[in-house]
Order: sequence, then C-alpha cells, then structure tokens
Amino acid sequence: MRYILIVLPLIIGFVLDSVIGDPYSLPHPIRAVGRLISYMEKFVRKHFFNLKKGGIFLTITVIIVSTVIPLILLIICYKIHIIAGVIAESILCCYMIAAKCLQKESMKVCGAAEKNDIEAARIAVSMIVGRDTDVLDIDGIIRAAVETVAENTSDGVTAPMFYMGIGGAAAGFFYKSVNTMDSMIGYKNEKYADIGWFAAILDDILNFIPSRLTAIIMIVLSPIIKMDGRNAYLIWKRDSRNHASPNSAQTESACAGALHIRLAGDAWYFGKLHKKPYIGDDDRPIEPQDIRRANQLMYVSSVVMLIIACAFKICIYGGVFYES
Repeated sequence: MRYILIVLPLIIGFVLDSVIGDPYSLPHPIRAVGRLISYMEKFVRKHFFNLKKGGIFLTITVIIVSTVIPLILLIICYKIHIIAGVIAESILCCYMIAAKCLQKESMKVCGAAEKNDIEAARIAVSMIVGRDTDVLDIDGIIRAAVETVAENTSDGVTAPMFYMGIGGAAAGFFYKSVNTMDSMIGYKNEKYADIGWFAAILDDILNFIPSRLTAIIMIVLSPIIKMDGRNAYLIWKRDSRNHASPNSAQTESACAGALHIRLAGDAWYFGKLHKKPYIGDDDRPIEPQDIRRANQLMYVSSVVMLIIACAFKICIYGGVFYES
C-alpha cells in the first residue's frame, strides 16, 4: 500500500492530463511563473548594471519561489491527511505535464493541413512555435508542428515526469521554472544574451539526461507502433547534435528517423533568417498524418517514462512511511 501511495500522484496526474489536459478557463501555475519571470526581468534591468549577475539573481529567485511555494503547500496537505496530500500532489503533477495540450494544439494544425487550409494551419502552428510562420508553405507548417511535438515530448512531458520521479511535484516545479525561463529569456540575441545566459545553461544541464533517455525510448518503441526503429537509431546517432541546443535534436532526430522524414533546416525568427542544419533524410514527402504519428510516438514514450519515474520514486522513497 505504501508503494502505491508513493507513485499514485504521478499516475493520477498523468491520467488527468491525458483525459482533460489544462482547462484554459482555470488558472495555471506556470502562467504565474511566467508573470514572475517577467516581473523579475524588469526588476533586474532596472536595478542591475551587470545583467549577467542580474541573470543569476533572476534565475535563483524564480527557482526558489517556484519550488518552495508548492513544496510548502504539499507539506501542509500531507500533514492534514495522506489523502489530502495525494490529491494536492496529483493536481500539481497534472499541471506539470503538457501531453494533452501538445496533442490538441498540434492536431489543429493537422486538421487544417488535411483540408489544405494554409491560413488556418499557419494560425494554428503559430500558437505552438516561436518562429515566423507567415513565410511557411504547407510542408513547412507541417514540419514545424512535427518538430514541436518531437522536441516537447521531452521538454513538456517526459522531462517533468523524470524529475517528479526524483523529487515529486516540487521537483517538477523546479524543472518547469527553469524550462519556462529558458523559453522566455534564454535567447542568444542582443536583448537576452546576458540576462538569460544562466537560465539557458541550467536548462541545458537539466535536460541532458531526460532528452537522451526519451530519444532512446522513442527508438525502442518505434517498431511497436509500426515505425522504423532501426532508422530512428541511425538518424539519432548521426543528427542528434544538429542543433544549437545540445538537447533539442535528441528527440527530433529519433522522430525524424522513425518517420523517414526531414526536419529542421533554415528558419525565420523575428524577421531574421537563421541557418540551421537538417535533421533526418528526405526519404518521402512530409504529410499531415506525420503530426498524428509524432503524437502517437509521444504518448507511448510518455507511458514508458511514467513507469521509469514511478520506479525512481519507489527506489528513492520506498523506505518512507506515511502517517495518516
């Protein structure tokens, strides 16, 4: 019974996300983290002459606030009753997992692309990518959606579960606070190079193991869902470093190989062309169904990471006795 209680919040959180996702009408704690980051950025720019030192202060402050608040909440709930703690942690775990949201938003792109409605597809893909979408043709739109699903399989789904397996929901918030900072201020441009450098480095460190573990899981599971596991391995081995980030191409290359498609390449950001290497081979034309296939690969990989995370929790906390 003790072991079930240890892993129950993570399992319930994953199931809740898979069924209902993140209701847009309800407040989301990561939005609060985003507002904190925006406030801290303004504070640092106003009060720090050295933005690199200010970036360290910003990053540490956001991590502490984002991790300590849910940790205190969980301690209080578990002190009240074990069931109260499990319920609270399950909800927090659900908030840390973005599989349903990623699937829902990417499938909007798939639906529009299947109808060859390029304007609707552009609008849909602009909701989930950071690049300029007005220059993309229909193949580029589909490719961008597949890339987002492949990359965020780790960032938005398996990596949070990996850290929740180590330290529960509070560790999930620790990871998500860093990942959110990287997405908001981790750009290597004139505006953010100094203030966001520390958050970007920390995000690379935190994602090093989960991204590679997720890629390996993708490779192993590809044949189960009738994808090419051997080619996934070959492309991952060849192209997993074809990205400015040491981690982003891990899952992208495994997905590209499994689907026999080519991803990445040059992209426009804020009106400026960024030269990027390709990931994968152009074995066949990309098609809308590739978005659906990428989501299938994401979900089966997520289930395996859930099992691994639960095993982590049992190994780490198996000796802890909960008091009701």
